Amino acid sequence: MQPTIITWIIIIFGFITCIPLFYAQLVLLMQPNSEKAKDLMIGKGENWRDKTHFRSALGAAWADWVVEFPLLISGTIGILFGYAWGYMLYGAAGAIQVYINTILWFQEKEYVHPSYGPLVYYTYYWGNFMYWGTASVIYVLLRLNGINI
Repeated sequence: MQPTIITWIIIIFGFITCIPLFYAQLVLLMQPNSEKAKDLMIGKGENWRDKTHFRSALGAAWADWVVEFPLLISGTIGILFGYAWGYMLYGAAGAIQVYINTILWFQEKEYVHPSYGPLVYYTYYWGNFMYWGTASVIYVLLRLNGINI
């Protein structure tokens, strides 16, 4: 199950999509009440809407660093070495992205979409996570069933 060009494209797109988020979340975890954390997580000069907004962002940051990040890294390593378990872990990371971004669609769209507009929203702020998650799950399912693309 050696990586193909499609494998590399999905891996690179996943890292381009996730690394800025992981960085912003790391800042939030290390300096939860800092201005830098707010600027990165909700926008320059913006403030948390309420305690629930802050707590959900902080909880998501912990969940991503405890679950998502290790799955993405270990899955990528496993894929690069051609192991089926790598594909499974990578697919789990993609499924988590689809899951959380489905929730965020309902939770955050009314705030983020008007602030940044449809192009940014349907790419980086929401869309790329859904596109990458969906593509990785489909790709993993195909590869684990012996279909090479």
